[in-house]
Amino acid sequence: MRHLFVLLVVLFVALPFLWMAYAAFMPQEAVYSGEVFSKIGFTLDNVKRLQKEGFWERLLFSLGLTGGVVFLQLLLGFLAAYALRGGLRLLAVYLILMAIPSELLLVPLYGLLKGLRLLDHPLALVLPFAVSPFVIYLLYQALKAIPEELLEAARLDGAGHGVLLSHVLLPLVRPSLVAAGVLSFAAHWNLVLYPRVMVSDPRFWTIQTWLTDLQRKYPVDWGLLSAAALLSILPLALLYLFFERSIVSTFEEGLKG
Repeated sequence: MRHLFVLLVVLFVALPFLWMAYAAFMPQEAVYSGEVFSKIGFTLDNVKRLQKEGFWERLLFSLGLTGGVVFLQLLLGFLAAYALRGGLRLLAVYLILMAIPSELLLVPLYGLLKGLRLLDHPLALVLPFAVSPFVIYLLYQALKAIPEELLEAARLDGAGHGVLLSHVLLPLVRPSLVAAGVLSFAAHWNLVLYPRVMVSDPRFWTIQTWLTDLQRKYPVDWGLLSAAALLSILPLALLYLFFERSIVSTFEEGLKG
């Protein structure tokens, strides 16, 4: 009975994604005729139309942009977490920052970026996200779990901060870095409101901003919209599949701790 309930829940959650995958490769005439099940077929026309709309350019731009943000967040987060573990008394500040809704910072950030003349510039989508309190806290928890005796032994062998960070701590917290990177990637990849407000130049639209514009242009073209949505979540799905073990182990250790 319990397995049946779990199966029903999984089907309920997966149903929108299954429908999206079906509609993405459904013939266009089936959509407009309303006979979506009687005229079952397979076509790549929707994917080809996306290329004409500039989908792949926006996808590659978003991959590069989000990859840069993740790199900065992991680098600066790792250094900040190391400083916190070393005795820097700012943990409460990071916890407070985690509790502040990002929408609350939208207007102040707009004024700041306008003063810096960074509106309608890719840096407007990178610099405000260079540091993540969540990533810092996650990495701090991973560093805190490492025995102090191990670091003391490395210091006795003459290891400085650079050696400790790169040769001792980095290999030990690699699963947490991977988990933080995937979560950071997902958070930045799914931003809609912020890039829409800060960037009006179509050359610097992220994939999510481009999707909202595509929906405005083709509000009832379910095949095209489904294909765009399906392909836009592929990077997230592949990241999770590749690094699932690291993500699960990180949060399992956190719950045990």
